[in-house]
Amino acid sequence: MSSKTLENVHPPKGKPKWLRVKLPTGKKYTQLRGLVDKYKLNTICASGSCPNMGECWGEGTATFMILGNVCTRSCGFCGVKTGRPEDVDWEEPEKVARSIKIMSIKHAVITSVDRDDLKDMGSIIWTETVKAIRRMNPETTLETLIPDFQGIHTHLDRIITVAPEVVSHNMETVKRLTREVRIQAKYDRSLDVLRYLKDNGARRTKSGIMLGLGEQEDEVLQTMEDLRNANVDIVTIGQYLQPSKKHLPVKEFILPEQFSKYEKLGLEMGFRHVESGALVRSSYKAHKHIN
Repeated sequence: MSSKTLENVHPPKGKPKWLRVKLPTGKKYTQLRGLVDKYKLNTICASGSCPNMGECWGEGTATFMILGNVCTRSCGFCGVKTGRPEDVDWEEPEKVARSIKIMSIKHAVITSVDRDDLKDMGSIIWTETVKAIRRMNPETTLETLIPDFQGIHTHLDRIITVAPEVVSHNMETVKRLTREVRIQAKYDRSLDVLRYLKDNGARRTKSGIMLGLGEQEDEVLQTMEDLRNANVDIVTIGQYLQPSKKHLPVKEFILPEQFSKYEKLGLEMGFRHVESGALVRSSYKAHKHIN
């Protein structure tokens, strides 16, 4: 670890106080929670026990995952199941659009598992989902948090064509750790995906990284520089938390001051928005990123 970060990390001997969150409350949250339970709606917010669920729902933002809940990749940080996914549900676009309407969502984030088993990598369902949401919820703005589609331009073009307000693809970690953390993914390929999206008409591009996996400060800053050089508009930086004992361990808990430092430096680099904090996740304050 570089000497620059020694003062700004916390030894992983139990979760520090700044990572403890209160249970979500409030009239808006209670209302949406009731709708999710009543209609059995599938939100990543609830199924992933996101710490920001109450805040985001209170602002009319929610995240939905499409293409099933089994991923073809086995990333060391991710709690989603790995294996052979089920067949594509071609009614899913309408189901997601209907969920957004029932919940009166103002800004929706759509994400998915990787579907390397499909010829189109799932990109057709992606575009059909966006179209269905637009038809049923014309006032709702959208962010698509997409996989890399193996960098194939034909699949990326489908996302660009349906023109979500924000297109996001996460780097997840620094270059040195990518092979360990993401396994089947490639650092440079993800950068190329983000660059291609922006160069070919994406309105806003966005990416996110997790800290606490053993990265050094200079590596984080280099990743941020690489994202800016790819013309990425928005970056999110949050604390990695181990989903289970089978996943990669937390090497360190980053102090709030260090997250604030990255936010300041990111804005100086020219990002439109930088969300940097221990509890920040990809969709945190996503509604603000469309402006």
